[in-house]
Amino acid sequence: MFNFDEANKKGKEAMDTALKSYSDVTKGFQAIAAEAAEYSKKSFQDGVAHFETLAGVKSFEAAFELQSSYVKSSYENFIAEATKLGEMYADLAKVAYKPYEAPVAAATKAASKAAATATAA
Repeated sequence: MFNFDEANKKGKEAMDTALKSYSDVTKGFQAIAAEAAEYSKKSFQDGVAHFETLAGVKSFEAAFELQSSYVKSSYENFIAEATKLGEMYADLAKVAYKPYEAPVAAATKAASKAAATATAA
């Protein structure tokens, strides 16, 4: 017999889980956007400061040395930021998947059990 109260309860639980998941994912994307904006701002400021310093250099050798060190530090900062953003995306994926772990595990277990039963028969 179909139990409407139980179905209503399950539907409410599913909706609450989905809303919490969407909220967590939104917070994660906001954090990623804030981090990317902060990095862009800092990178731009570093570039402007470098250009100002480069404009005051008197010799080609000093300019070459300054440019080399700037490129090296910019590359290192970019790699560090890319790693940080990658970790933030990985954490976001874990948070987004968390509400679905139990149902997916249950469905996988049920499917495995059904396949084993079908194979044995």
